Amino acid sequence: MSLPVNALATAHFLFGIYYAMAFVAFPDGVMPDALRGIGWKKYLTFWNMCLQSLYFTICVLNDIAGSNEIAPKNPPLIRRIKDYMLCTVAFPVSMFVGLTFWGLYAIDRELVFPKALDPYFPSWLNHVMHTNIMIFIVLEMVLSFRKYPTRGNGTGGLTAFMCVYLVWTFIIYFYSGAWVYPVLEVLNWGQRAIFFIVLLLFVNSLYFVGEFVNKTIWGKELRQLERAGSHKRSN
Repeated sequence: MSLPVNALATAHFLFGIYYAMAFVAFPDGVMPDALRGIGWKKYLTFWNMCLQSLYFTICVLNDIAGSNEIAPKNPPLIRRIKDYMLCTVAFPVSMFVGLTFWGLYAIDRELVFPKALDPYFPSWLNHVMHTNIMIFIVLEMVLSFRKYPTRGNGTGGLTAFMCVYLVWTFIIYFYSGAWVYPVLEVLNWGQRAIFFIVLLLFVNSLYFVGEFVNKTIWGKELRQLERAGSHKRSN
């Protein structure tokens, strides 16, 4: 059952990327001129779209040539990559992008998606980028088993990914003089530091949410796996 869903998710996200890059263009005055030349790659939303496209492509390859067994004796590399990506970045980053976007949108949409963009950015594409990312990754969590890595490895990978993007936003700011997100324009440097720390804590909390959800859905299988491992060690 997972193969059709994974193939649909891959096509869905790749089409969203293609449409955004080929057909969405903002006229002068809607976006700061300093940011126009950087394109979509300045947004975490776009990074996540690329991440999800890559992740679900790996899922398809694993469905075809890898293994979806609960406990394969020698998990193929594609399966190990798939499981690690889901736990460390694919689930928490998707949930982070979706929840922060719609949370800020509910408070004041001008902070994340100004109304002036509506004529140039179709609502269905907005949902592809900020709603469906959560739906597909939750479906993947339900449909396929994985064992979470150690928390150090998991949160370390997630924090590294987010810090790379954070550095990227600073590079853009120092290069262009403009912040990627309007919310950062209304904060001073102290408030920005607190804002970034809170967001890093929030995205890491979503890692633990994913771990809890996985344990809730696959608890029986995880316990069987642990018992099998304990039995092998005792022998």
